[in-house]
Amino acid sequence: MSSTRAYVDLARPFTLVAPALGFVSGAATAAGARPAEVWSASLLVAPLAGSAMAALLNAGNNALNQIYDLEIDRFNKPKRPLPSRRLSIAQAWGFTAATYVLALILAWLVEPGGRHECFALVAVAVVCTFLYSVPPFRTKRLGIWANVTIAIPRGVLLKVAGWSSVKTIVGVEPWYIGAIFGLFLLGATTTKDFADMEGDRRGGCRTLPIQYGVRRAAWMISPSFVVPFLMIPVGAWTGVLTGDFWLLQLLGTVMTVYGVYVCYLMLRRPEELAVEENHVSWAHMYRMMFVAQIGFALAYLL
Repeated sequence: MSSTRAYVDLARPFTLVAPALGFVSGAATAAGARPAEVWSASLLVAPLAGSAMAALLNAGNNALNQIYDLEIDRFNKPKRPLPSRRLSIAQAWGFTAATYVLALILAWLVEPGGRHECFALVAVAVVCTFLYSVPPFRTKRLGIWANVTIAIPRGVLLKVAGWSSVKTIVGVEPWYIGAIFGLFLLGATTTKDFADMEGDRRGGCRTLPIQYGVRRAAWMISPSFVVPFLMIPVGAWTGVLTGDFWLLQLLGTVMTVYGVYVCYLMLRRPEELAVEENHVSWAHMYRMMFVAQIGFALAYLL
């Protein structure tokens, strides 16, 4: 029982909902995009398999990152399965390999019209996760490159992969939507780095707060909470986004206002970002992702 709990903790289940929802949202967006798909129960098969794939891949990525972050986690997260010795490195590798293989199998099975676009996208995402965590690349220690190798798989490719479970990814619209989420994560992922500065510094990870200081890093990432969501009404006005025009305008407005509020929380007392274990801006980052994912789905389905 304790071993099972350790594996659950290794997977970090609270982080798995966002990628699963992101994939389903991408599929729903594709289903409603012009020309809209005719409803049938079969439309659910590929998106549901893809959402399971996204959750499994994220679980494997979490485990992989913890393997190479062991020394950092001894300081930042001593209760995690590896630093607390509830699991061995070999067990963590076994979990990582199993989840990655299962994710790739599910990605191969997402083949509407015989297209394996989802598998190709997931393969690129897998490469990004290794670049982020594994030496000699280990972009996690390279400042903005850490953010890039998170934003590409979890922002851009996740949305496009969800789209691929319904429609082909050839075209501007899926990539435009992916760019919105990718640009958001490009800055927003740093909200977690503020509380981990001491451990990251010991582990040689030059995150943005370590490189530029807390105040300057907070200002640097602030545009990512606003600019991407201004792209929503622009996309609707130009016809790139083919969902309901007024719902997209509403979504863009709500997300922009929300982003400005989160910027206010970060910038009014930047020093608190490095004091609290999880600053409120980090929680809002997750909430913003959920609202945007659901909002896009509704704007295309209603």
